[in-house]
Amino acid sequence: MPLVQEVAVKSVLTRSRLFPYCVNPYAGCSHGCVYCYARFATRFSHPREPWGSFVDVRVNAARILERELSRSRPGTVYMSSVCDAWQPLEARYGIARRCLELLLGAGFPLFLQTKSALVERDLDLLQGRPNVTLGITVTTQDDRLARLFEPGAAPPSQRLRVLRAAREQGVRTFIFLGPLLPGISDRGEGLRRLFRVAAEASPDFLLVDRLNRRAGMWPAVSAAVSALDAALVPEYKRVLFSPESDTYNAALRERVAAVASEYGLLQRIEWCF
Repeated sequence: MPLVQEVAVKSVLTRSRLFPYCVNPYAGCSHGCVYCYARFATRFSHPREPWGSFVDVRVNAARILERELSRSRPGTVYMSSVCDAWQPLEARYGIARRCLELLLGAGFPLFLQTKSALVERDLDLLQGRPNVTLGITVTTQDDRLARLFEPGAAPPSQRLRVLRAAREQGVRTFIFLGPLLPGISDRGEGLRRLFRVAAEASPDFLLVDRLNRRAGMWPAVSAAVSALDAALVPEYKRVLFSPESDTYNAALRERVAAVASEYGLLQRIEWCF
């Protein structure tokens, strides 16, 4: 279990590079994904604590958000940029759900992304709303392998089930395929299986990204890769640290495009690299 602290914040509706706004009900994330870029957001508040071992619960987030919405111009809100709003603690605190109710009530378009099956709880709020987009992240369709790289997240099979349920309720959906894991889901049968389950879920669009180097991630990534197959570690080093990343990117895009074409998904891809 992560170390949990209840904290008060002064602002919740913050500017984002991806969208006009983002909302993060929590700081830190108990999903503990080894490749997560969001470590930077807590580098000062939790400088020596391993990513995934702590969560700050922003207990006043909904109250602050309500005040901010009353004086903000409507724009798309990304939920969430540096945590998963539906990580396990959300079942106890319900902060993300209260924020959703406020955002929807104020007419703000929503772009929601998660690795949690808990978001199914909130489909009653989202169903049939044309200004809501809900997506899940999937790095591999293999539940066992996903547990190594995303130890606290819901198994991919559960995420995909929730996405199908969202589509049935009229919610616009997407799958973020990324980061594609070298030697696991970036080629061959692993990549093909990933697109097979994506095709079965039939999202409105796909986002595809490679594994990118992020500050502080290598120890956790190398430990996960070593636990799976130590022979893969040199390849991860090449992908993350080689100056010839353009070569890898071009080859990866070719492989992804070929497999996506097989499953009729190429035209739905939005590339992130």
